[in-house]
Amino acid sequence: MISPFQALACPLDGEPLLPGSTAWRCAAGHSFDLASQGYINLLPVQQKRSRDPGDSKEMVAARRRYLESGVYRPIADAVSRAVLADLPAGRPVACLDAGCGEGYYLRELAAAADAGGAELAVLGLDISKWAVQAAAKRDKRVAWVVGSNANLPVQTGTVDRLLCLFGFPVYGEFARVLRAGGELLQVDAGPDHLRELREIIYPTLKAPRPPETQAPDGFRLHGVDSVRAAIRLDSAAQIADLLTMTPHLYRATAEGRARAAALEALDLTVDVSLTRFVRGA
Repeated sequence: MISPFQALACPLDGEPLLPGSTAWRCAAGHSFDLASQGYINLLPVQQKRSRDPGDSKEMVAARRRYLESGVYRPIADAVSRAVLADLPAGRPVACLDAGCGEGYYLRELAAAADAGGAELAVLGLDISKWAVQAAAKRDKRVAWVVGSNANLPVQTGTVDRLLCLFGFPVYGEFARVLRAGGELLQVDAGPDHLRELREIIYPTLKAPRPPETQAPDGFRLHGVDSVRAAIRLDSAAQIADLLTMTPHLYRATAEGRARAAALEALDLTVDVSLTRFVRGA
């Protein structure tokens, strides 16, 4: 069973937010309206680095189309298995996706939890209002919030599972909101991830960075798994969506983008690492 996460905190003073019918408020009187789409914006203007931070509306739409085609299902399945393994008993398990995008991985997790009978309280957070709007329209069981990983609007020590999938980890904040013994699950691109596309759009490929072997402060390493799969994109539109939803669109040369745009199909390697860290006492 999936229920919305309730332990939100005021982004201005860190105090608990209490839900109302149309807004969430803290004891100091700071109020945050519930949008018509069903999400809350907890990103104050003083915490923004630009007027419209995060992914654009076009990037969000491209990511939604690409992910809903199912090509990244092996990643979603691996994430769901890791989240649902060895859950604490006797209460709903609080799960935060820090950088949830348009919500694909949380929707897949919710389906897996329902199938397995797990009880989760789930929060999806992203700095892009367009991503959060798209997510909130699709699933009303999850709490959706516009916010920043640098200042998570979440009460201290209330999260059991924290996801950071192809995102921007802020380990100090992650350690703050996780309970002792809670887990951080981090997904990062491996050296061969989308190699075939990168070989087309870049003149040369950078040498892969060595894998990180040190756990961040406040954590211990619990394990690292690799997810590899062969996928096929069978249309120019799908290839364009992949480019649009990634930073490769801006990093590639004009010639490289033109070569990608001329393709009608592309075989690709999915290669990601799923690293599990445990929050210390």
